[in-house]
Amino acid sequence: MPNPTAAMLVIGDEILSGRTRDANAHFLAQEMTKAGIDLREIRVVSDDRRAIVDALDALRSSHDHVITSGGIGPTHDDITADCIAAAFGVHIDVRDDARDLLQSYYDSRGMEFNDARKRMARIPDGAALIENPVSIAPGFTIGNVHVLAGVPSVFQAMLASVLPKLAGGAPLLSQSLRVQRGEGDIAGRLAEIANDFPDLSIGSYPYQTDGVYGSNVVIRGADGARVDAAMSKVNEAFGT
Repeated sequence: MPNPTAAMLVIGDEILSGRTRDANAHFLAQEMTKAGIDLREIRVVSDDRRAIVDALDALRSSHDHVITSGGIGPTHDDITADCIAAAFGVHIDVRDDARDLLQSYYDSRGMEFNDARKRMARIPDGAALIENPVSIAPGFTIGNVHVLAGVPSVFQAMLASVLPKLAGGAPLLSQSLRVQRGEGDIAGRLAEIANDFPDLSIGSYPYQTDGVYGSNVVIRGADGARVDAAMSKVNEAFGT
């Protein structure tokens, strides 16, 4: 049985402008691999309502899980929660349980729980809260969509509480071989090996070191014996 699939929707003008470098996609890819969930697609969209809703609708209809990152803070351009509600056709407002979490957090620090901070308690109807042990403001899950913060430390903490609840499959195993030959020299035979192992992902990634061209051949799959067999073929063909 194939592994469940996932997609990631990264939301924020700061990513597209180059002002902020996204670290969450890299982290998510690693964690999904461990969980046996195939991350098939990553999209980055601006802080634009139509763009977010359209991307979300496309991803949630074609993947088992969707993880979003960004746009759930206290400022005017944090519109992710509203867009999620629009995509699912549900009402959104400040919710008591989310508000109580935030009220207690700010009261304990002697900080005002102002209207901007109350925006972080706006949750679509029917959603379940995702715990945020770092800065309290919760994410939420609705349908197969899991809405997480964009700050990497908070994203990682939220993901840790989400992943155990997701249906996973067999963790993907990986082996690699560094071949001191260019991709053009190995492409033909490598394609033949890939055809013999259609259940595996076999890729070639070029490198150049001190003017010498080479390729890193990477084999990934859930069946360790099949990965071993394919790597044996690669070693026979290109090993030194």
